[in-house]
Amino acid sequence: MILDVRLFPCLTDNYGLLVRDPQTGVVATIDTPDADAILADLEASGWGRLDLILNTHWHPDHTQGNARLKAEKGCEIVGPEEVRRVAPLDRVVAGGDTVMLGEVALEVSDTPGHTLGHIVYRAAAQGQAFVGDVLFPLGCGRLFEGTPEQMWDSLQVLASWPDETVIWSAHEYAAANARFAMSLDDRAEMTDHAAHIFALRSVGTPTVPTTLAIEKAFNPFLRARDASEFAARRAAKDGFSG
Repeated sequence: MILDVRLFPCLTDNYGLLVRDPQTGVVATIDTPDADAILADLEASGWGRLDLILNTHWHPDHTQGNARLKAEKGCEIVGPEEVRRVAPLDRVVAGGDTVMLGEVALEVSDTPGHTLGHIVYRAAAQGQAFVGDVLFPLGCGRLFEGTPEQMWDSLQVLASWPDETVIWSAHEYAAANARFAMSLDDRAEMTDHAAHIFALRSVGTPTVPTTLAIEKAFNPFLRARDASEFAARRAAKDGFSG
């Protein structure tokens, strides 16, 4: 059975993600950007429980709801060691570990770059991945702590997955990302894809999730030839105002 996933906007440009194993009813939230929004959507879902918090990294817009959700729902908090810098954490996981969401195995991969301890969760058998701030539609995370080489290696981890993998990202940045992508790529297909992104955002429709195949075809950071070209593109995006 395919995982149930609920996506909802919160804060300025974050997405909340609730994930449920339909076979067992076990529910997780991917990160905790806004406890109020998560609790509201949990009630709207009718799922009736919250068993796990799965943090991807330590940034407050991904962890600031940990304490309240733990207090109100008694859920277990799982994530990288770095989360303890700012929020409670019950179980530390790192690359190579597995987290069970009911009967669904979520494989953990180390993906440093945005932060040094960033991790992602992939339900390989389900073809779905929860990637925090590593990969976005037409973009990737800023390098707040890591090096371009680290982020390049992290993107290669994701690129090694099957093309049909569904990518659930944590922010809505696609319109700005599309403008940058078009500055590097004048293919007609790129123009058409950007137009699709702009059309979605003009009516408030999320561009998340995407698929790895789409990102391999259009994302300028996955299309970079090597770490050096990636570094140049990441630096250019940081200063881009188009």
